Amino acid sequence: MEGSNLEQTVQEGNLYRHINSLIVAHLRHHNLTQAARAVALATMTPLDVEAPPNKLLELVAKGLAVEKDEMLKGISSSTLFDLGAALAYGSSPDPRVSSVDFSTVQDTKGSSKSFRKHETRHLSEHKNIARCARFSPDGRFVATGSADNSIKLFEISKIKQMMLPDSKDGPVRPVIRTFYDHVQPINDIDFHPQNTVLISGAKDQTIKFFDFSKATAKRAFRVIQDTHNVRSVSFHPSGDFLLAGTDHPIAHLYDVNTFQCYLSANPPEIGAKGAINQVRYSSTGGMYVTASKDGAIRLWDGVTASCVRSIVGAHGTAEATSACFTKDQRFVLSCGKDSTVKLWEIGTGKLVKQYLGATHSQLRCQAVFNDTEEFVLSIDEHSNEIVIWDAMTAEKVAKLPSNHIGAPRWIEHSPTEAAFITCGTDRSVRFWKEVL
Repeated sequence: MEGSNLEQTVQEGNLYRHINSLIVAHLRHHNLTQAARAVALATMTPLDVEAPPNKLLELVAKGLAVEKDEMLKGISSSTLFDLGAALAYGSSPDPRVSSVDFSTVQDTKGSSKSFRKHETRHLSEHKNIARCARFSPDGRFVATGSADNSIKLFEISKIKQMMLPDSKDGPVRPVIRTFYDHVQPINDIDFHPQNTVLISGAKDQTIKFFDFSKATAKRAFRVIQDTHNVRSVSFHPSGDFLLAGTDHPIAHLYDVNTFQCYLSANPPEIGAKGAINQVRYSSTGGMYVTASKDGAIRLWDGVTASCVRSIVGAHGTAEATSACFTKDQRFVLSCGKDSTVKLWEIGTGKLVKQYLGATHSQLRCQAVFNDTEEFVLSIDEHSNEIVIWDAMTAEKVAKLPSNHIGAPRWIEHSPTEAAFITCGTDRSVRFWKEVL
């Protein structure tokens, strides 16, 4: 008995030391040196203790998600969200490799990586322009939204089966759900981080909730009525909140359970051309970013909704069309109608890298990382190609004919594997995957 008590005490001591190390490293990493020094002194932890960037935030976010999941398991199936156990949704596989640390390498000339060969397949056609796409967090589903007001949901395993050269099961239909409930074109979509719920934002000024665990459901089971054209949507990693980027210059924050809308109490001065093209949360929800029609990239505190940094003229006077965080939440990748893709350091607002050589000045073009953040992908409207850069060296390493008639409007990469989706003005949806 005494031995087990001693072992427990030792384990608790190791755990406390580990927690203290993470706290000190987190404070130091976010330039809160005085606070880091105070905690280090009080807990006898080395000030220069080594710990992965944002590890504490990642662990807290995962813990909150697990805690919420455990709470949800005790709720009856008649509540807001169906857990969709039959689809085994929400369990994310381990990433292939850790994300790139853009702050570690200074001289990167001549060290570009090669982008492996990809194969592509036409998946489906909407009845009008295919405007947007999004993968589920676990990489098992992808959804597309269209100007025909519909949403198509694809299952990735069925897509891969369809791409096999000698499928023995006959024709495979990768579209597993089609939703019809909007009355105007769909601008953006997102998946709930834990539950089988898909949301869409549209020109009809609504955000609609679809439960894709139910095979017969065609309509939304809940609707948020906004006051503006909903141009972009993003779920908080907890699933309790969502952001709507609209024609209004300030993102609308909604409580998913009450539908209460919140606005930033102290927004910066934003002109009449400040409509939001895209809004995205960081991986822990501690921040969110907006890309606006006035060419600015703005960073916001995920708790207080206050603007912590405005990068005015990030894309000159041209529209900023997309923005997303790196996994470590230290950088933001943005794209604009000035035909540039840029990487910004969040802490300083400094431009770190530019990815040049792709023309995009007409469409709401996206720039995205691949799943390992080793490459950046975007669209060249003039040549109708997908352009790939080495993320670290900013060197163009590949160009792929899009196989669309006319340039794709949207590109979205899987979060879990070497695969991506393109959507076109030709109404088509194409899937791309690495040739193994």
